[in-house]
Amino acid sequence: MKVEIINQAKQLLCEYRLCDSCFGRLFRKEIKDGTNSQKGQLIRKQLHYSEKIAANDCWLCEGLIDEIPHFTKIITDAIKDYEFETFLIGSKIDEDTQEREQQLWKHLKLEDAEPIKMEINREIGKILEPQLGKTVDILNPEIMAIIDTTYDIVSLQITSLFIYGRYKKLQRGIPQTKWPCQICRGKGCKKCNYTGKLYETTVEELIAQKALELTKGTDESFHGSGREDIDALMLGSGRPFVLEIKNPKKRNINISLLEKETNQTIKNKVEITSMRFSTRKEIARIKAAEFRKTYRVTFEATQSLNKEKLIKVAQTLQGKLIKQLTPTRVVHRRANKIRERIIYNCTIESVEGIRAVLTLETESGTYIKEFVSGDDNKTQPNLSELIGIPCKVKELDVIDVKGE
Repeated sequence: MKVEIINQAKQLLCEYRLCDSCFGRLFRKEIKDGTNSQKGQLIRKQLHYSEKIAANDCWLCEGLIDEIPHFTKIITDAIKDYEFETFLIGSKIDEDTQEREQQLWKHLKLEDAEPIKMEINREIGKILEPQLGKTVDILNPEIMAIIDTTYDIVSLQITSLFIYGRYKKLQRGIPQTKWPCQICRGKGCKKCNYTGKLYETTVEELIAQKALELTKGTDESFHGSGREDIDALMLGSGRPFVLEIKNPKKRNINISLLEKETNQTIKNKVEITSMRFSTRKEIARIKAAEFRKTYRVTFEATQSLNKEKLIKVAQTLQGKLIKQLTPTRVVHRRANKIRERIIYNCTIESVEGIRAVLTLETESGTYIKEFVSGDDNKTQPNLSELIGIPCKVKELDVIDVKGE
């Protein structure tokens, strides 16, 4: 060891009664191999210092190091009901111990000492890895257990479980996600039958119910690639989504069984396909992806429609860039700005009197109802203006979502 380190070690032994772990921890970079306790023993031996200080008599930890097996047992009990493959240990150390540690570092001008907190975390992890057959993961643990060493209390941070899928909505009048009652704002009142909800059920709740049951999660979040209107159907191959299950106790679920049982429960309302395990990164992917949407639009005009004129107008809309100011119906919850969207394809399927059906393929985020009605010219160009007759969407179905 360097002369400077030897002098620091001698000063420590003269001024402080430190157990081997607390002593060795101060020189972690000088001796590469072994535990802190072994490092402390080695330095004492080199300095011909034979007195051994028990942890209970240690000026710094006051016996805290000897409690590592006790903390390990408490953590083991706290996590026994959870399924996981990776974990991480954290700890809260009392302020008095931390102040003594800082005082010691400052007094001896130590720059490379390891905090006692780090040693406790590491040593508990080293015990638990073989005991549980699990792996410590510093970057992305499935479960993190934080032991409060003063009160013997464990708090758990559980990484969410993510499940990808596609859903079809087979019944109108079901919103994608939960809306709080507008009267009580989710607290529960007579208007909402004390549910706190504006709508009886949602795509989110229908899909999440069985997943929460199987994983024993405490809550969920639903992340969809866009959303259809409440009165629209979602057909075709379905809309991509990621279901986030929070604080799951069970992770090793049969995803095929989950899909099957969910579909049995929500039959005739929603149907899900392509379920698989996912990650948080995939949420960002499906949110950012430029999915093309194909719609079947049934609309009515204020007077009889001319099929030939409609077909000509539809042809002029192929590849057309439209500009949409935030629609009147959503401006209260969306930024009031102009959005540019492309109409890739517009095909007239049928015309009968004042009613017509068309198929639209558009850029993601296009407001279809406003493209048809014009929304007081907030959408330019719009179908009503181009054919010279006011029109309004009566039925809207999403029949395909492309982009994956």
